[in-house]
Amino acid sequence: MILRFVKNWTLPLAMIAGTLGYFFFARIPFLAPAKPCINGLVAFLTPTLIFAQLLLTFCKVEVHELKPKIWHAWLLIFQTVSCLIVAVLLVYCPMEETYREVFEGAMVCLICPTATAAAVITGKLGGSASSLTTYTLLSNLLAAVAVPIVFPMVEPHADITFIAAFLKILSKVFPLLLFPFFLAWFLRAFVPKIHHLLLGCRDAAFYLWAVALAIVSGQTVRSLINSDASVFVEVLIALAGLITCCIQFYLGKRIGGHYQERISGGQALGQKNTVLAIWMAYTYLNPLSSVGPGSYVLWQNIINSWQLWKKRKKEDENVQILK
Repeated sequence: MILRFVKNWTLPLAMIAGTLGYFFFARIPFLAPAKPCINGLVAFLTPTLIFAQLLLTFCKVEVHELKPKIWHAWLLIFQTVSCLIVAVLLVYCPMEETYREVFEGAMVCLICPTATAAAVITGKLGGSASSLTTYTLLSNLLAAVAVPIVFPMVEPHADITFIAAFLKILSKVFPLLLFPFFLAWFLRAFVPKIHHLLLGCRDAAFYLWAVALAIVSGQTVRSLINSDASVFVEVLIALAGLITCCIQFYLGKRIGGHYQERISGGQALGQKNTVLAIWMAYTYLNPLSSVGPGSYVLWQNIINSWQLWKKRKKEDENVQILK
């Protein structure tokens, strides 16, 4: 009974565990000497966990399946146009600083590329990990080009060149995305026994993602609590994150549904690389706008948890019908 509960509610439990873990280490004085060690462990674990879960997921992906599709183009157009609309509002419509921070938070959430580990949840939901992986590559290329061009127009103070920003974004994403892909291909071609062994670890990638989510949740809570913004401003920016999250999951599913890839479309547009988004906000925009992608971690994983619950409920109903 307990195992079933944990399995059904893995993502919410991971977020709660990460939040409690932060308060545990932040509020108990005698644990203060352990903080540098914990920070170092977290810095090591996060990319390691993502690498491991992507390797397990990519072992199931065929190279010939990685090709652009029409729905990829529609999602890229939406991300580009929506980001440009918000940027135009920020440049040409005078508004109070509070509302600028809200719109900047929304803009980051719109142009932010797909999370590197989105293929894990997509596969768990029954979508196409290969289509999702292709879009992840395309959306990261879009962000690497669009962000260094558009964001400095909104906040001209950013002292980083286009080429430097382009390479920085790619360096933050592509090694973590491509290394496990090529390793999975190498194992499939030259070490089939290990490849077959990894294929047998069906749910391991999902639970590795849950551990990574717990860590990211703790980091998000820390950044929100240590923010200099008022509670009112943080709530407004978080609401902007919620609205953009719901819109993108909805449109992604609608567009993907027209091409028989509803799940992949929703995850491609809705599940974001929030760590990269927070870096983009700090680098180019008002740092308070980072609350938008920070809260997006919560919103997207609430939606992911609901989708997983809905899928398991449907599977249980089908089992009952067969009985």
